[in-house]
Amino acid sequence: MTGSASELARRLGEHAEAVCREYLSNGHRSGNYWIVGDVRNTRGRSMHVRLRANAKGPAGRWVDEATSEFGDLLDVIRESCGLVNFRAVADEARRFLSVPLPPPQNPGRQRQLTAKHGSPDAARRLFAMSQPIAGTLAERYLAGRGILLSTHDRALRFHPGCYYRDLVTGETRTLPALIAAVTSLDGQITGLQRTWLDPSGQGKAQLADPRRSLGDLLGNGIWLGHQPGAPVPVMAAGEGFETMASLKVVMPVLPVAAATSANHLAGLRLPPGCRRLYIAADADAAGRHGIERISQCAGEAGILALVLQPQLGDFNDDLRHLGPAHLAAWLSDQLVPEDVRLFLPAG
Repeated sequence: MTGSASELARRLGEHAEAVCREYLSNGHRSGNYWIVGDVRNTRGRSMHVRLRANAKGPAGRWVDEATSEFGDLLDVIRESCGLVNFRAVADEARRFLSVPLPPPQNPGRQRQLTAKHGSPDAARRLFAMSQPIAGTLAERYLAGRGILLSTHDRALRFHPGCYYRDLVTGETRTLPALIAAVTSLDGQITGLQRTWLDPSGQGKAQLADPRRSLGDLLGNGIWLGHQPGAPVPVMAAGEGFETMASLKVVMPVLPVAAATSANHLAGLRLPPGCRRLYIAADADAAGRHGIERISQCAGEAGILALVLQPQLGDFNDDLRHLGPAHLAAWLSDQLVPEDVRLFLPAG
């Protein structure tokens, strides 16, 4: 390693247990070691981090007995935060050590680094480092929005310490986050959406932009209730995850896809064999372009496109303020009669 990397690794080693508690929170101390599943903070016992220097080596060195991987605490920060380049790892290490950050790079260089961070590989790595939402702040957050979905839904995960960088100040921090996978029609994760949460459980984190997406989003979506390869004769699509998840609450067997933005809704790929598409609208006109474009593409493919209108601002507003029974009744007048019988539970 370079001298600066060696110095950072040494200083992190002086606080090895604190580093482990911050970045390997799913582990625990056992004697002179921190025990965890792997360097990506998975629960388990195969990875051992040395907490104090001894005859075997310096503090902070680790080995994963299951995979034969090994490294130092800089590697822990890189993998647990889903970082790609050394500068980002060093910035996070300095933040942890309360060392002033070096001067920012020129804007062109910064944009290049950001593009690397936003790769599909980075998205898949962060998703793999996350855990099911059952019993977590993510489940609590969704319940507070009236969204009661299966905690085993493969698209949703929770990360207790997801890396966040303020795009204006460059300040970095870690916060709990709801992680939603963006996938292609064959189920391949191509990106994800992070919703950072207030650690107290009071909704989203107090950030200028508490929700960000990364990866390959165009044509793909956050799919709920869709089994890759299975026929999808009827489905619903819209911009926002919470909008589509709200529809899923009252129509639990209907496959839905959230495209994450109006532009991405316009380019959403529809599954082969789809013959009817419901498009979730918001009360404002911001997403009109996306609705018009996907309706046109559906029509060209021989798919009947029908727009669902909320009663309030969006379908999550309807769900929270009017209740699921009222939302179901409101939707029943907008669905094809056959779909009312198929997708809206009786009563």
